[in-house]
Amino acid sequence: MANVGEKLAIKDGIPSSAGFRLSRVRTQAWISLALFLTAILAAWQAAQWISAGQTKMLIFAGMGFVLCAIALTILRSWRTGFYLFIVWLMFEDLIRKYLGNNMAIYFAKDVLAGLTYISLFIAIRCGRAKRFRPSFLLFFTFFFWLAVLEIFNPYSPSVLYGILAIKVFFYYVPLMFVGYALIRDDRDLWRFLIAFMTLAAVVSALGIIQAVVGPTFLNPATLAPELQDLGALEKFTPLTNQMFLLPSSVFVSTGRFAFFLVLATIVALGAAGYFILSKLRRRKIVLAGIGLIAVAVLLSGSRTAFMYSLISTSALTVAYLWGAPVGGGEGRRLMRAIRRSIMFAATGLAIFVAFFPTQAASRLGFYSQTLMPDSSAYQLSDRGWSYPIGELLRAFSNPHWVVGNGSGTDTLGAQYVSKIVGRPRLHNEVEEGYGQLIVEMGILAPFLWILWTATLLWSSWKVVRTLKHTRLFPIAIAIFWYAFIVLYPLTFLGLDMYENFVNNAFLWILAGILFRLPDLAADKPDAFISVTKPRANLSF
Repeated sequence: MANVGEKLAIKDGIPSSAGFRLSRVRTQAWISLALFLTAILAAWQAAQWISAGQTKMLIFAGMGFVLCAIALTILRSWRTGFYLFIVWLMFEDLIRKYLGNNMAIYFAKDVLAGLTYISLFIAIRCGRAKRFRPSFLLFFTFFFWLAVLEIFNPYSPSVLYGILAIKVFFYYVPLMFVGYALIRDDRDLWRFLIAFMTLAAVVSALGIIQAVVGPTFLNPATLAPELQDLGALEKFTPLTNQMFLLPSSVFVSTGRFAFFLVLATIVALGAAGYFILSKLRRRKIVLAGIGLIAVAVLLSGSRTAFMYSLISTSALTVAYLWGAPVGGGEGRRLMRAIRRSIMFAATGLAIFVAFFPTQAASRLGFYSQTLMPDSSAYQLSDRGWSYPIGELLRAFSNPHWVVGNGSGTDTLGAQYVSKIVGRPRLHNEVEEGYGQLIVEMGILAPFLWILWTATLLWSSWKVVRTLKHTRLFPIAIAIFWYAFIVLYPLTFLGLDMYENFVNNAFLWILAGILFRLPDLAADKPDAFISVTKPRANLSF
């Protein structure tokens, strides 16, 4: 006699398992029919747009389909969706340029980020992702609530300015928790760095091509009025009067491209050290990325990108000497990695200079004429100290410097709020970070900023110290260095880099990754090395 538990229950003459299969077939048939009818309707609508010459509507429909696909991927698997979000983050500006700076496209990344937060929250509640509590949240919370209170500042023209400030300053902070949960082992860290370096190489290469070909590359024939002065800027060398283009690559502004190159330089150097110490494959991607980034920095025409790339390379080289692993030849391999990285950067620059001497000469002339102390057009001390100090002092000439004019009134993107509310912006712009905080949120704001950023950096430094003499030290010190220059020296020059959504998003992603690295240090690296099957020659 068969086991009772193995018998199928009978209902209406049909076994329950067979009924389930029949129901599933019917559901799939209805779904297939719905998809078929939707495809027919979409094809008919596309034909209507094509016949009417409405190509932009086709692009909008395509972007909508892509965004829906990314959103569904995020909800199904936040880890996979996270990488799609990063790709959209990097190329969103390019889409906006060709769609007339449409604001729906601008806020698409925020929707994707919000879905990522929700998906991660569900994963944490279900025990599928790890949570953590940063130690710097106390002072950060003080700064946050000050910004919230300043939304309702009576001197602010509209609360929309304050909402803008909350979005710019704080919306991407949860990406720190995403970065922390994303990295579970060396495989995840390797995957993230490969993805970043691939994107950095592509963006740098496109910027190089644009610098050579001209502004017509990656720019539509007619830019939106508010973008015309951002994406096709030109400069002249002060002494020789050579004109050169400031490339924007896939971004809407040359400044955003320059800021990204600072980030790319630092992460690339950290990745190079980590890859060699962990004996990982795909090092050629990192080396090729370093060469392309070096050429892009030269052609950017940005003294900020040029100087901070040089400073970062020097600082991280010294840091590697201090924190390199001892014994087993790891220290020598790390030094070879640094040497090879510099060689690839120099080789990339030499090749470009050989083939495009005119484009290289104009940028080199600009840097040498404005940054060398013996030049009559020397500007480094003025732009690096005198001008920011003057702007900081100018903030106190504002009649409301004690309580500020309201959050967001001097924030990046305030021009769009002014256009929405139909009122002109307050003429209180200050081109210095701490001065901008005073103008917006009063005299208390810069002190709270210094408190929460100092606490963040101290917490980060403690992590870096624990990773000294380990394979993870290069990427840890690189993340710490990036956070330091964004939150202090570059804040002194202005808040543009922190407020820029690309740099801000990666600041918090990298911070989360840094706090997760001690968990990786406790694991045996052999588990990942055996998967990658490196060659016998592990040096660069």
